[in-house]
Amino acid sequence: MMPEATQLKPLGPVHTDVRHVQTSLDTLWDESQIETRAFTGNIIALTTSRHLKRVQDTLSGLEGRYAGRQIVGVMDGNDLIGVQVSLVPQKGLYVERVVLNANPEQLQGAILPLLRPATINHVWWASDDPPEGALLRELTDLADQVIADSLTLDLKPSDHYALADLGWSRSAGWREALAQIFDSPDAAAQLGHIGNLRITHAGEDNLAARLFAGWIACTLGWPDLTAVTFGAGTCERENGDLCRIEMLGEGVRFALETEGKEMCLIHAEFGQIDRQTEVVIPRMSLSEGLARVMSHPERAPVFEAAWKLAHGSLKAQA
Repeated sequence: MMPEATQLKPLGPVHTDVRHVQTSLDTLWDESQIETRAFTGNIIALTTSRHLKRVQDTLSGLEGRYAGRQIVGVMDGNDLIGVQVSLVPQKGLYVERVVLNANPEQLQGAILPLLRPATINHVWWASDDPPEGALLRELTDLADQVIADSLTLDLKPSDHYALADLGWSRSAGWREALAQIFDSPDAAAQLGHIGNLRITHAGEDNLAARLFAGWIACTLGWPDLTAVTFGAGTCERENGDLCRIEMLGEGVRFALETEGKEMCLIHAEFGQIDRQTEVVIPRMSLSEGLARVMSHPERAPVFEAAWKLAHGSLKAQA
């Protein structure tokens, strides 16, 4: 009988080597006394020791249905590959986790044999540093989805894999809320009068804000982001998340701003109209953002058009 979800406890980590990863995992599965295993895909997270705990915590927040095997490559190791395997409980299931500590060249040869065949491969670049060498390039050749801070890495959308950006994913609630303002025909009629956009974001990271601005600019038919102003603000959101959006034109103002942790105020002012409403835009954790992009890929043309304008604005700023 399968234990209740509340009874599942982490098993491991067990130190092993690349050749004996499967044997070590099989031993842990025998210890778990669970027959059913989740063969739902692979997620390869490439990171550094500085971010390892955050990455592991984020992966622990996923559900087993997204990826039954988690491979974490810690890229600032040495020539000696350190390997740990464990079974991690997730929503009443166990998923397999393999942590490899080595340099990128060693990881390049170590990760490929560990991928479960005939399943979806998600590659997550969970590092602040841009990739060097062939590791990421080799993994993208076999990836179904690449998850990354695409503007920092200058990682362009590709026909070979689905590109997902966590900053873009975490702004989904804002895009939905802003679009709802213009469900009203009289508000939609004002779109042509909007000539400026102001975006305030939490902390100094404005990359998610640039992607959001790219989406608005594409919708309004703007050729670039020269009419957009970005600014760092203070709100109860994570670094890089949006705090306030203000769309302005002559006699026209549409605004969406946070009030507290999840509540946002909507302002629609044009002509004799002055509407104020409230909407909930939940904060999205890193685990929730990762789960979203793995289970609900965004429409590629919309993201790619926003990415192109956001990328162009960074090049113009350089």
